[in-house]
Amino acid sequence: MAVLLFRLNQVPEDEADDVRQLLEESRIDYYESSAGFFGLGVAAIWLKDNDDLPRARELIDDYQAQRAETMRADYQSRVSAGEENSFLQESLQHPFRLIGSIGLLVLVLAIIMLPFWKTLHP
Repeated sequence: MAVLLFRLNQVPEDEADDVRQLLEESRIDYYESSAGFFGLGVAAIWLKDNDDLPRARELIDDYQAQRAETMRADYQSRVSAGEENSFLQESLQHPFRLIGSIGLLVLVLAIIMLPFWKTLHP
């Protein structure tokens, strides 16, 4: 019976290609399913043999740990080079967006707290 190995929802294409290549190099049989035209299906990579799951899971976990480290280092180098804005820099460049977000957050919290406020202060 097939077993779900890796969901492809919101996965960058290069990462999905790397996972496919990793499985092929390790000679692990797999197939893919798509989400379909309306997106109601499961876009994923499935293993054909359940016995391959521990080895495939270990390979993917190692790959993702390495990819995360690479992505973090790439992000830090872009921040150091001034190509990527920090939260503070982004907030200073777009102050109205920050004020609007905070205002919306306060409004939502006020609406949520209104019933409790009315019971405490009739």
